[in-house]
Amino acid sequence: MTTQLQSAPEFDYIIVGAGSAGCVLANRLSANGKHSVLLLEAGPKDSNIWIHVPLGYGKLFKDKRVNWMYQTEPEPELGGRQVFQPRGKTLGGSSSINGLLYVRGQHEDYDRWRQLGNTGWGYDDVLPYFKKAENQARGASEYHGAGGPLPVSDMIVTDPLSKAFIDAAVETGLPYNPDFNGASQEGVGLFQTTTRKGRRASTAAAYLGPAKTRGNLEVETSALGQRVLFEGRRAVGVEYRVGAEVRRARARKEIVLSSGAYNSPQLLQLSGVGPADLLRKHGIDVVLDAPGVGHDLQDHMQVRIVMRASQPVTLNDAINNPIRRTLTGMRYALFRQGWLTIAAGTAGAFFKTSPRLASPDIQVHFLPFSTDKMGEKLHDFSGFTASVCQLRPESRGTLRIKSADPLAPPEIRVNYMSTETDRTTNVEGLKILRKILNAKALKPFVVEEVDPGAKVATDAELLDFCRQRGSTIYHPTSTCRMGNDALAVVDQRLRVKGCEALRVVDGSIMPDLVSGNTNAPIIMIAEKASDMILEDAR
Repeated sequence: MTTQLQSAPEFDYIIVGAGSAGCVLANRLSANGKHSVLLLEAGPKDSNIWIHVPLGYGKLFKDKRVNWMYQTEPEPELGGRQVFQPRGKTLGGSSSINGLLYVRGQHEDYDRWRQLGNTGWGYDDVLPYFKKAENQARGASEYHGAGGPLPVSDMIVTDPLSKAFIDAAVETGLPYNPDFNGASQEGVGLFQTTTRKGRRASTAAAYLGPAKTRGNLEVETSALGQRVLFEGRRAVGVEYRVGAEVRRARARKEIVLSSGAYNSPQLLQLSGVGPADLLRKHGIDVVLDAPGVGHDLQDHMQVRIVMRASQPVTLNDAINNPIRRTLTGMRYALFRQGWLTIAAGTAGAFFKTSPRLASPDIQVHFLPFSTDKMGEKLHDFSGFTASVCQLRPESRGTLRIKSADPLAPPEIRVNYMSTETDRTTNVEGLKILRKILNAKALKPFVVEEVDPGAKVATDAELLDFCRQRGSTIYHPTSTCRMGNDALAVVDQRLRVKGCEALRVVDGSIMPDLVSGNTNAPIIMIAEKASDMILEDAR
């Protein structure tokens, strides 16, 4: 292995993956000027214009240039359907193609991480890192930071449907909540977004942009990580491919994998760290038999209700009318305002499906538009959508390589709705959401429920609807889980257990899934990891 690296360029740190975590790490590890950093990204630069337009995520949903476009294996509880799994493949990673919502999860999520034995990861421990990252438009407070790299902004669009949804939820008994990331998550209100002046603020824009000119930071795009190179069990370098050329780089201090919940475990397995029987099956030399790599995959599932609106106040109406569509584009181009600034949810709600629960177990995303499938053509009628998302699924899956070829997509099995709790929670969530959508405040805007419609009424019919329509809301985690048990992959400092000079820093290390969107927590993880890496370098 040493021979392969004799003439390779050397860096103190090599980061594989320039996504939500990798761009944060590149900025923080290079900031003091003392350390040289190589950042590798399999995708291109973030020059696609739709990356920077908030609503542009719809255009990127099935764009192979910036999206891995994975699929699950047939899902047993979803009628054998394969579920599309978009993941970012560009500078900024999924933060460049996601729905832009800034939701941290519940205080209880992080306290649960600590109770599982992950010292230093309780809510009081992680809050300073959320605040450090944040440039909150409302200013600094007990729960928020100002002056950090990541802009967090209020919605620019406040359409009448989103307001009516909030009023309807309040009618049904939910409290109004102006800040889902404050003292408590429960309630209904408008989401905040990772935008600045009407443009997306990916981690590439917020963190990598200001650091790109540093002489001690080198960024390589279209550079696919093929394997980590080891001397014994010490990670010493990375082999990666740029076009047809195979290159290698050596790390003096550490290698950090930040390729996400699918690609980080894939790269570990390709490198000989993973379940020994799987690696031998594909002819890969075993560096470390680590059965937990790719284990415990978790994801949030969403089930959407589509409503037909009685008034032409939806995005469908603006896009389907040529004159209004042109005016919408002009308004954005001139003022960075209007429909093109909306995220993948304007209003939201968090509620409990049972009074026995200590905190909400359902998140609702409200959207003033409708479509059969996300990323596809909007309906030709005035329509809007609201979805339920079970926040803490019990279902667990796996990520396993199918081949020793780094270009081969991995085998993804999420096992959605594989437990009775998950099935019941989704059904109860839909029933509560229906009550909101039928409340008085929304009556002036509603003609009918289109999907699933009145024909679906019983619990059994609703469960069948979940099986037919349930899909991901794009939050895979926990495939390189942090913990103390035999299947945990990283320790509390995110070092790969059993290896030296190798860490994983991304959503794959979450001990379990947070109760909300995952981008903000992943940025927090990278902020905290940066401090730990620099402390350990002393």
